[in-house]
Amino acid sequence: MADMERPPYPARQLLILALCRICEPIAFMSIFPYIYHMVQDFNITDDESKISFYAGMVTSAFTFAEFSTSVFWGRLSDKIGRKPVLLTGMAGTGLSVLIFGFAPSLPVALFARALGGFLNGNIGVLQTTVGELVTVKEHQPRAYAVMPLVWCIGSIVGPMIGGALAAPVKNFPSIFAPGTIWERFPYLLPNLFSAICVMVGVIIGLLFLEETHAEKRHRRDPGIELGKSLISCLPRFGSQPAKDAEEQPLLAEGEETLPRYLTNGGSTGLSPTLNASLQEPMDLEEGGGAQQAKADAKSTGKIFTKPVVTIIGSYGILAFHTMVFDSLLPVFLSTSPPDSRVPAHLPFKFVDGFGFDSKTIGIVIAVQGAYSMLSTHFLFPSITEKLGPLRLFRLMSIMYPLLYLVTPYIVLLPDTLRMFSVYAIVVWKCSFSTLAYPSNAILITNSAPTTLTLGTINGAAASTASLCRALGPIISGLLYTMGLESGYSVLPWWVTSLVTIGGAFVGMKITEPKGRMDEKDDAETIPESEDLWVAVDERRVIED
Repeated sequence: MADMERPPYPARQLLILALCRICEPIAFMSIFPYIYHMVQDFNITDDESKISFYAGMVTSAFTFAEFSTSVFWGRLSDKIGRKPVLLTGMAGTGLSVLIFGFAPSLPVALFARALGGFLNGNIGVLQTTVGELVTVKEHQPRAYAVMPLVWCIGSIVGPMIGGALAAPVKNFPSIFAPGTIWERFPYLLPNLFSAICVMVGVIIGLLFLEETHAEKRHRRDPGIELGKSLISCLPRFGSQPAKDAEEQPLLAEGEETLPRYLTNGGSTGLSPTLNASLQEPMDLEEGGGAQQAKADAKSTGKIFTKPVVTIIGSYGILAFHTMVFDSLLPVFLSTSPPDSRVPAHLPFKFVDGFGFDSKTIGIVIAVQGAYSMLSTHFLFPSITEKLGPLRLFRLMSIMYPLLYLVTPYIVLLPDTLRMFSVYAIVVWKCSFSTLAYPSNAILITNSAPTTLTLGTINGAAASTASLCRALGPIISGLLYTMGLESGYSVLPWWVTSLVTIGGAFVGMKITEPKGRMDEKDDAETIPESEDLWVAVDERRVIED
C-alpha cells in the first residue's frame, strides 16, 4: 500500500529541465573545434605553443569564473527559488556566447567566457532541482542519469555545430558572401546558433518549469499560467474529457492529497460527507508546507556537516582527475613519435606517441560521447539499483587508479592493437565516469540536512569541481611537457593515479547518514488504516 501512495516519477518536469539544460553544453562545447584557429586569427603570436596556451586560457576562463560564483548562486537559490536562478544562468550563457561571437581580440574573448561563468551557477542548482523533484529513493538512479545524459548529447552536438558553422565564408562561399559580417566575425555563426538554443531553453523554462523550493513552490507563477493558457489554446485531437481528468494528477506532480490516499486504501465504507470533511486539511497544504519549511529552517544552522564535506571533497578529486584525462587524451593521441628515439628503459622510462590526425581524434571523441550516453542511460540505473550509490561510488574510487596506471602503456602495443586499445581505454574511462558522477550527486543530495540548504551545498560542490576542472588541464599540461622532455611520458598519468589513490581514501570515509529520504520511507511504513480509523472516529464525534 505504501508503494501505491508514493509520488509518481517526475518524468514531465525532468524532461522540461533537460530541454532547458541541453542548450548549455551545446554552447560550452561548440568552441572547441575552432578555438585554436580563433586565437590564431587574433594575431597575438606566431608561436604555436603560445597559441595553445592562450586557447587554454579562454577555455579555463569559464571554469575559474564559475568557481568564484557557484556558492553565491547556490545560496541565492535557497533564498529566492531555483527557477529564477536557472533562468538567469541560461540568459547569462546566451549573452556570453553573443559577445564571444563578436570578439575582435583575446581580451574580449576572455571577458565573454568569464562573464558566462560569473552569471551561470546552474550546475549546482540543477542538481538541487533534481534532488527536490525526486522524493523517492527508488527513483533516484533514473532521475540522476538524466542530466549527465543531456550533457553527453550536448557534448556531441556542440562540437559538430561549432566545427560546421565556423568560418562560413570559407566553408560555404555560395551562401555567405565575402565582405559581409560573416567574414569580419568568422566565428559569429556557431555562437548565434548557440544563443538561439539558449533563448529557446529560457522560453521553455519560463513557461513550463515549475519551482521546486519548499517555501517558494506555492507562490503564483505568471510564466506557468501563461504556459497553461497557451497549451489550452492548442487543438486536442482525439482527446476525451474523462481521460484528461484522469491524467490531471500526473500534470500536478507532488500534490498528492489525503483523500486520494484514503480511496487507494480500498475502503468502501467512506461516505462522500467524510471525504468532504477530510478535504479540509488538504486545503491547508500550503500552510503545512510552510510550517514544515520553518521547521526545516531550524536545522539549517550546521550546513556543512562532516559527511557533506567528505562527499564534496571526493567530488572535487573526481572532477580533477577526469578533467585531466579529458584534456590529456587528445594531446596524447596527437603527439607524434619522436624523430630521434630515446632508448626506453621499461617499465618507467619511454617516450612515444600515436600521431593521429584531428579527424581520427574527432572520431574517438565522438565515440566517447556516444558510449557515455548508452552507459548513462542503461548501465548506471541498473547497477545503482543493485549496489546502491554509496557502495558503487566506493567501488569506482578504488578502481580508478588502475585506469591511469595502464593508459600510458597502450602506446607501446603493436600497431594492430593500438586503435583497439584506445577505444578500450575510452570505454573504460566513460564507464567509470558515468557511474561515479551520478552516484556522488545522489550522495550529496541525501546527505543534506534539509532541502532548504541543498542549493548552498550543491553550490559549494559545483564551486569545488569548477576549481579542480580549471586546475586539472594546467597541471597535467605542465607534467606532460616535463614528461616528454625527461623521457618519462608516464609522469602525468602516474601523478594523476596518485591523486585517485587519495580520492579512494576519501571515498572510503564517506558515510550515508539517515536523512530526509529515509524519514519519508519510515513515515510511509506507518499503517494508513490507523489514520483512517482516527479520521472516522473524529467524524463520528463531530456528528454526535
